[in-house]
Amino acid sequence: MGQVAFDTLQASEELETAGISREQAKAISLVVRKSHELADVATKRDLEDVRKEIDARFDKVDARFEKHEAQMQARFEKTDAQIADVRKDMTAGFDKLGMQMTIRLGLMVAAAVSIIAAILKM
Repeated sequence: MGQVAFDTLQASEELETAGISREQAKAISLVVRKSHELADVATKRDLEDVRKEIDARFDKVDARFEKHEAQMQARFEKTDAQIADVRKDMTAGFDKLGMQMTIRLGLMVAAAVSIIAAILKM
């Protein structure tokens, strides 16, 4: 992080002008300067650097999301095609089953008519 400049001489002179003794003004100015040196202060440049880093990371994340979104879209399209194929197969199977059931029912009716006719001839 950047350091904030602090003019101890100017601060000392301002304190003296306000009526504080020269020794006290120097002591206060030194304490304030030390506190500025110890403080971890972010400058505008520091904040701008962090913003640029965050923007770069968001760009990377956005690119990954776009890549994964395209992959997911391709999978959805493949799954939709598979579902359509299964529907066709099921429809064909039901149609075939319906035809078989109709034939069997017809055969059973014909057999029943034959049996009834045979019984009536007796």
